[in-house]
Amino acid sequence: MCGIVGVFSNNPVNQLIYDALLLLQHRGQDAAGIATNHGNKFAMHKANGLVRDVFRTRNMRSLPGNVGIGQVRYPTAGSTSEEEAQPFYVNAPFGIVLAHNGNLTNAVELKIELFKNDRRHLNTDSDSEVLLNILAHQIQEVTSGYSLDPEGLFRAVSMLHRRVRGSYAVVAQISGYGLLAFRDPFGIRPLCVGVSQTDNGAEYMIASESVALEGLGFKFLRDVEPGEALFIDMDGKLHTQQCADNPSLNPCAFEYVYLARPDSIIDGASVYLTRLKMGEYLAEKVRNQFRDGEIDVVMPIPDSSRPSAMELALKLNLDYREGFIKNRYIGRTFMMPGQAIRRKSVRQKLNAIGSEFKGKSVLLVDDSIVRGTTSREIVQMARESGAKRVIFASAAPPVQFPNVYGIDMPTRSELIAYGRSEEEVCREITADALVYQDVAAMKRSISDVNPLLKNIEASCFDGFYITGDVTPGYLDKLETARNSPRPDTEDLLRSQLNLNLAAAD
Repeated sequence: MCGIVGVFSNNPVNQLIYDALLLLQHRGQDAAGIATNHGNKFAMHKANGLVRDVFRTRNMRSLPGNVGIGQVRYPTAGSTSEEEAQPFYVNAPFGIVLAHNGNLTNAVELKIELFKNDRRHLNTDSDSEVLLNILAHQIQEVTSGYSLDPEGLFRAVSMLHRRVRGSYAVVAQISGYGLLAFRDPFGIRPLCVGVSQTDNGAEYMIASESVALEGLGFKFLRDVEPGEALFIDMDGKLHTQQCADNPSLNPCAFEYVYLARPDSIIDGASVYLTRLKMGEYLAEKVRNQFRDGEIDVVMPIPDSSRPSAMELALKLNLDYREGFIKNRYIGRTFMMPGQAIRRKSVRQKLNAIGSEFKGKSVLLVDDSIVRGTTSREIVQMARESGAKRVIFASAAPPVQFPNVYGIDMPTRSELIAYGRSEEEVCREITADALVYQDVAAMKRSISDVNPLLKNIEASCFDGFYITGDVTPGYLDKLETARNSPRPDTEDLLRSQLNLNLAAAD
């Protein structure tokens, strides 16, 4: 999960991109980067940290140009090394910089192909660098090093779609030619485009969420379709083409549950309204499991669960109270590396108001329960504040399967619901009772808001992986790789050649 933005303007874009990244900061807190194109040269600055810390006045002054891209990074593949901050750059053909949101499921195979067949060198373990080199290679093939036109560029994206598996929303700049954006054929990760009409012509912004467009005066134009590519040339003309053979829209359920800002609209569905619906359906389960008078008050775990908690309280005619106050200067604990850091940060992030808990039976509503670290700490905080009984409700179903499409929960051992019943999870988080949303109800919460969303990517809840290449063996290898040192590309190639020789014998 990352946030990406690309801007074409008639004026310098450095400040616009910076402001857009601030609006997308919730999507990644590990690193930030901006690359701009001025004439035939790129300027780039990137580093670990929040947007406000990475970019100083001197950095902004060094980013001239009317076209640029940016990214806020949340690491799901590779490491937290500053070398893996985006955008990435490759000098041939033409010069390309790229930023990517998502995760490639065949990154290992592609690294071998790049090394063995395409003769391309990789400097990092990031799958985004893999994606950039695949794009560069396909552009090289269609142009043979000569001039590039939109038709050839779209043909290169089509070739990329045939090689690459997984989830990817991409913005890229091609030096001297323009701004490119495209989305994977399953439309898993979000991407949208906005326009601003000025006296000097149209300006465009492409971003992960609509909030970045609307917050900066761009009119939301539409979502980028699954498999579609957009190209804005240096004259400001927008070219579009469907580049996938069989595209289908399968937006990620976790965007609506937790990742996206509530004021965003993703694939035609308001994130806020979907969360209200989740609260409505969750209220039905709570009503069926508890008698009148068993619950005194409903409280959200700030911030993403607030709409669900408010709607649940309304439907059950229960008091709604803010029992926890959030320190807004502490990052989102789900995104923090390591259980120990997450556990410590919960207490720093939330402070309980004792008077709201004392002597009461409290229903705490959270957006989801992933690792259980935050949930356990919050239940204990409620008890320490005097709660008579603590009931925990999740607006999302149990997270029982790894997510391989760009969310940092790839190993089964990290998931508290994996291999445990609801009763066992309840004991693990030390609650008196636990209520989970149903998978069907969660999906219905999204499709109720936009009936055109018939297929929801919910693999971490239901175990169905839409790309068709994620098997139990794949998940086993992923878990092993996660817990062991990463081999470099030469090691991967050597291993693959050994396997081929063994097969030949």
